[in-house]
Amino acid sequence: MFSLQVLTRELSVYLESQVRVGLFGSGVGLSLVLGVSAAYVCYYLSSIAKKPRLVAAGEAFRTFLEQHCPAVTDTYYPTIWCWEGRAQTLLRPFIAYKPSFQYTNEHIKTADGGQISLDWFNNDVSTLYPDASTRPTIILLPGLTGTSRESYILHMVQQSKTLGYRCVVFNNRGVAGEDLLTPRTYCASNTEDLEAVIYHVYSIYPSAPLMAAGVSMGGMLLLNYLGHTGKETPLKAAIIFSAGWNAPESANSLEKPVNWLLFNYYLTTCLQSSVNRHRHVLEKIFNLDLVMKAKTIREFDKEFTSVMFGYPSIEDYYKDASPCYKLKSVEIPVLCLNALDDVFSPGHAIPIESAKQNPNVALVITSFGGHIGFLEGIWPRQCTYMDRLFKQFVQAFFEHGSEIHST
Repeated sequence: MFSLQVLTRELSVYLESQVRVGLFGSGVGLSLVLGVSAAYVCYYLSSIAKKPRLVAAGEAFRTFLEQHCPAVTDTYYPTIWCWEGRAQTLLRPFIAYKPSFQYTNEHIKTADGGQISLDWFNNDVSTLYPDASTRPTIILLPGLTGTSRESYILHMVQQSKTLGYRCVVFNNRGVAGEDLLTPRTYCASNTEDLEAVIYHVYSIYPSAPLMAAGVSMGGMLLLNYLGHTGKETPLKAAIIFSAGWNAPESANSLEKPVNWLLFNYYLTTCLQSSVNRHRHVLEKIFNLDLVMKAKTIREFDKEFTSVMFGYPSIEDYYKDASPCYKLKSVEIPVLCLNALDDVFSPGHAIPIESAKQNPNVALVITSFGGHIGFLEGIWPRQCTYMDRLFKQFVQAFFEHGSEIHST
């Protein structure tokens, strides 16, 4: 752990012993560098490195987290040279190490004639849980355009592997390379496909404890599902990362000039590219010329997503897609991680008051970390704060979950 007092003392000793040439020569430059470095580190320790805020109304849930998930109370030290939210968001995909796994792919049919692609990591070499029928299982939900190959998904699979668990990645229709069989993709509010996946996995391993983890839009989808189903779900717990709690507020934030340039326009083109790949199926129903003219995610959702799922307007879709309105109906333990500097989910939109009214919900809120960033360490390739929290929570739940008594 960093210590301001120790750091200041060490720098002072170093300066006294190494810089002895007065105001001239090489000592001036070295002194300046060390002085600026000391000032920066002091600023970092006083203003950047902070303990996350834990919001948990349920005493049993709070106690469980404090005892078994030290990350919820430990100081979070963002990467010292990359702590700003947008920088963390942009750099994580390039910095983070991508573990390699051999998935087993499965396609399941849906009631409307479509198909969903699942990527299984069965962890059959698990020595902690050699019985496949009772091996703890985690369903992973990637973000808006994400698949099982995203670095943050691979890191969760890696953490699960070390713990002996099985993972199943739920790829939304049409994004993982498979054909789109019907003119329907996916959205944050429609939970039918997720429900089908959950019951499919449960039907194969009914004796295996089952939980889920959702990231970004995957987190929104999972929260909306839990809000709809209450206790009527095979899931025993869930963990959510960087969910957009209020869709209109997320859209407003992403449409600010810098955020539009860095994130919004790129994601819009990714969505359009996916639609264009399935043009032969979709153009029979949708005006794809209007869809391809969209410059923002909101415009794309207005011309495509809200129309596909039968909403009268984009406002109706965004309200239904916002998990903040369903949080009170969640009836299994759910841990949610957000950063206040996440441009995809602005801090003022995090439903703190609603969370305080539901003993099944806990929020962990960091001051920095961006969107699916949470980088820590000098060169954060192997593990992030998000990875640590995931590992601690799933292990704690599968081993000590009985300690939580939801009301």
